[in-house]
Amino acid sequence: MPQGIPSVVPDDGLTTRQRRNQPVLAVHTGDGKGKSTAAFGLALRGWNQGWRIGVFQFVKSAKWRIGEQTVLERLGRLHEETGEGGPVEWHKMGSGWSWSRRRGSAEDHAADAAEGWAEIRRRLAEQTHDLLILDEFTYPINWGWVDVEDVVAALRDRPGRQHVIITGRRAAPELLEAADLVTEMAKVKHPMDAGRKGQRGIEW
Repeated sequence: MPQGIPSVVPDDGLTTRQRRNQPVLAVHTGDGKGKSTAAFGLALRGWNQGWRIGVFQFVKSAKWRIGEQTVLERLGRLHEETGEGGPVEWHKMGSGWSWSRRRGSAEDHAADAAEGWAEIRRRLAEQTHDLLILDEFTYPINWGWVDVEDVVAALRDRPGRQHVIITGRRAAPELLEAADLVTEMAKVKHPMDAGRKGQRGIEW
């Protein structure tokens, strides 16, 4: 898209404005760092436009609080107090199972993930949010805890103008096919390769 000009103009009967205002399904995948960070950056842009933001984290421990959560929740409170920006909701779906010792069985975690997805489906149907971020949602899909065909159908048929961003490694081919925007983060180098652990302000 040199200078913001599309390389193809489809013969779909839509005006440039109608095509520009279509809702976007984006997938941030790959082994590199920055998938969630990029999604939360888009949440900041959306908040500035007055969008209703909904963030749903599927994998990180419920006890783990990242910096973006603090910032976006404060922006949500600013909206409540002054009307600036848009409302913000941040939810940790299920028990969390990647960075904390698992409690409960795999069946328990699968049920938590399915319940989380059911809640998101309800919100899609009700058009609760203008931007939904499904953070690390590729994992419960890959583990078979959430049915990918159901996800694709719900996102494809979502009403209104709801933007959705899904993050996580190894996104399912069906999800990539359905998406309007796919970005793959490729790892070239990482501090952990040199034995350095995550640090404050960089990882959280």
